[in-house]
Amino acid sequence: MHIAWLGKKTPFCGNVTYSREVTNALLDREHQVSFFHFAQEEASPDNFPDLREIQIPFLYKSQIYTIPTLKSAKVLEKALRDLSPKPDIVHASLTLSPLDFMLPEICQELNLPLVATFHPAFDRKLRNFTSGTQHLMYQLYAPSLAKYDRVIIFSRIQRDLLIKLGVPAERIAVIPNGVDIERYSPGASSFKAQLGAKRLFLYQGRIAPEKNVESLLKAWKQANMGEDSQLVIVGNHGTLAASLIPFYGEEQGIKWLGFLADERDRINILRSTDVFILPSLVEGLSLSLLEAMACGVACVATDAGADGEVLEDEAGIVLETQRVTSQLRALLPQLRDHSSWTRMLGQKARQRVEERYTLSRNIAQVEALYEDLLDEHRRKRRVSVLNKIPSPWRPTAFDIPRGRYPMDSIVPEPES
Repeated sequence: MHIAWLGKKTPFCGNVTYSREVTNALLDREHQVSFFHFAQEEASPDNFPDLREIQIPFLYKSQIYTIPTLKSAKVLEKALRDLSPKPDIVHASLTLSPLDFMLPEICQELNLPLVATFHPAFDRKLRNFTSGTQHLMYQLYAPSLAKYDRVIIFSRIQRDLLIKLGVPAERIAVIPNGVDIERYSPGASSFKAQLGAKRLFLYQGRIAPEKNVESLLKAWKQANMGEDSQLVIVGNHGTLAASLIPFYGEEQGIKWLGFLADERDRINILRSTDVFILPSLVEGLSLSLLEAMACGVACVATDAGADGEVLEDEAGIVLETQRVTSQLRALLPQLRDHSSWTRMLGQKARQRVEERYTLSRNIAQVEALYEDLLDEHRRKRRVSVLNKIPSPWRPTAFDIPRGRYPMDSIVPEPES
């Protein structure tokens, strides 16, 4: 199968990770992938495969959204039209750009089935300004998503929200993120010893307001965790981090590592970690959380997005998105002092990922969706051909079996 994939390769974010993991897995299963992404002759990260790439021009690109140029839609349409062989499916890991709204019309014109993966974070309740803003994003996108042939989302909660906003239920597929449990697995690591710590706590992700990292930092400082415990922060050092680092540093046992491009370094840190903490106000389904769980780390996360669903039934500790600082202030000393408890939580986290969130399971579901959509697309084409046949020779629905049949069987014999 030939998949035309539209996604992100830079800057590093969850969308980049999702595109990398899924396209790598599709290639491993001997599918052909053509990768469309916004670029200006920039180098690709080393952790991407050597894909057939088509670059789309842009004006601005961030971890959150992208602004294409005025000619981007025409560049994309021409590239799709010129691809050889013709793609079977177009799959867009939506980049939150105006191009997302144009894709249904472009693919309809080219007669190509279109799939979207919709990533934006959300909260199951409108409890703060950030979650309200994210809900507006869903309201903005819903009319366009209703025009896609399939929309992949990550949780039941997200599905219910989109249905309420008018996206047809039959077009929505719940396929959670998956993690490679061979790469991300428990194992030996010397990282904690290098820090000289007995207990290691970790946050890994963007340093952004919606991630609510400051609540974790305040709780850590107020809990007086002692010299034997370290909190490591892994993520891009933007303006928000610069405003936090002077007040939360090594004197409080907090170490800022910045962004780590090498996946092996991130896995090495996870294998040394005792507790992973994700204090977000809004989320989708955090890949960082799944990676920590796969490495057998005890996990604490708010019930934003689907993260509470991932940790339900004692696979981890779920916090409310309100009063995160006070909840963590009480919880952190307990996690520090009860190593047998955190080991048990880590074992349950690994088990949960093995049961529900493996990459192989994710890709099998994506492949099944592709096959179902292609079958539906073929049936629609047959009906379209039938409708063009003059009515005296047009077979009825009862004359046409589901599945494959030669198209020339529906063409009438010439009159003698």
